[in-house]
Amino acid sequence: MLARSVTGMALESDTAVAASARPVSAPARDGLDRRRTRLGLSGRLFLVTVAFVVVAEVLTYVPAVANYRIEWMSDRLAAAQVAALVLDGRTSEPVSEALESRLLAGVNARAIAVRGGGTQRLLAIEAVPESVADTVDLGDVTALSAIRGAWRTLVTPTREPIRVIGQGGGGFDRVEILLDEAPLRSAMIDYALRLLVSSLIIAASAAGLVFVVLQVLIVRPVRRLVTSITAFADDPEDAGRIIAPSRRSDEIGQAELALGRMQRSLADQLRQKRRLAELGLAVSKISHELRNLLTGAQLLGDRLEGTADPTVQRVAPRLVGTLARAIRFCEATLAYGRVTERAPRLTRTPLAPIFAELPDLAALSAHPVAVQAAAGDLCVQADAEQLGRALANLVRNAVQALDGAKVTDAAVRVDATREEPGRVTILIADNGPGLPTRARENLFAPFAGSTRSGGTGLGLPIAAELIGINGGTLTLDACEGGARFRIVLPEG
Repeated sequence: MLARSVTGMALESDTAVAASARPVSAPARDGLDRRRTRLGLSGRLFLVTVAFVVVAEVLTYVPAVANYRIEWMSDRLAAAQVAALVLDGRTSEPVSEALESRLLAGVNARAIAVRGGGTQRLLAIEAVPESVADTVDLGDVTALSAIRGAWRTLVTPTREPIRVIGQGGGGFDRVEILLDEAPLRSAMIDYALRLLVSSLIIAASAAGLVFVVLQVLIVRPVRRLVTSITAFADDPEDAGRIIAPSRRSDEIGQAELALGRMQRSLADQLRQKRRLAELGLAVSKISHELRNLLTGAQLLGDRLEGTADPTVQRVAPRLVGTLARAIRFCEATLAYGRVTERAPRLTRTPLAPIFAELPDLAALSAHPVAVQAAAGDLCVQADAEQLGRALANLVRNAVQALDGAKVTDAAVRVDATREEPGRVTILIADNGPGLPTRARENLFAPFAGSTRSGGTGLGLPIAAELIGINGGTLTLDACEGGARFRIVLPEG
């Protein structure tokens, strides 16, 4: 039985140590690998960069094509004005059809009309059509109308000519020409293709440059952070896996410093917890063996009480009491170090049934102690068994403190009230001597907060843990005389 108990204790402690030092699990690493195979940060930055560059190119490409259309028509209008000046210089001689044809062919126009000095002259090689596909007044062109006109020319061209109007010069007030849209469309397509190629080259160069810069300044440092975190997770106690911060002063440099501090702190805590777990395993084994030895000694002490020797009769009760305290200390140590508390089963728990059991703890005192509990109809959201254990620990400590101090009219009072909406406050107060300063400093520290001779100092830490996992708080109130503990729990 002894070997089986020690083995069970060793298995439980080894499991706790293994759980506390266990690295990242295989499923977690698989999840990281799957995420790593997807589009990474560098790929996303590249796509975003390309998207922004493309948007910028489009915003400049479309107006550039529209502006080229306007410039092409302006050049034709200027050529038409030169042709009109040539004709105007030959007013004394008739203009032959051959000359008109050459002039119109040079302008790529079907007809030219100029107005100046109150007269208007028309130069055409064929009948002027009655309707045109579009009329463009170069003196009243907006960005929107230019883009709309370019879109119409490229997407829905017509056989009908377009009419271009502009301000004249050299004695002409106004110049109008009729142009075929096909040459204009061909010139626009050629320009658009050349502009597209150059834009793509510029966009690719800009995107590549931005990508390289982002890789150097952001992606690689972030990848270094991820690699350090992954390596540290595999073996947190290896000091060589702690990241060495660079000399960067930006946010990534600050992240490296913070990660390094966190890794060092976590590695120290893990090493400390591993040592404590190993120490706890050794102490548990020692306590288990010592408890068995003390139990045997207690049995011998019980036999000594039956002897008639006066000296034995006087010493035996003290010996038995000392052995009993030692056994209780070993049992408390084993109970505290065996396993962590289970997860609470939170339910609507009435306080009255739990409070009804607390007065029975007065029997632990050799001197009269009154334990009074008033719960009313209040309910809390908590685990009934764990809450009962926590209250029993607190009331037991109060009763034993009053018993050791031999207080006259000793009393322990447990009251439940609703001091704030949604929260229930439980006060456990006694009229004893109170807690000394040393005990207050280590109140909830295991093995350090006891004020009684032979006490384990585990009652308050266990009670605080039980209240904490149930979503409440346990504190010590400042009061004159006695001690008063305050429990605050969610109302049920």
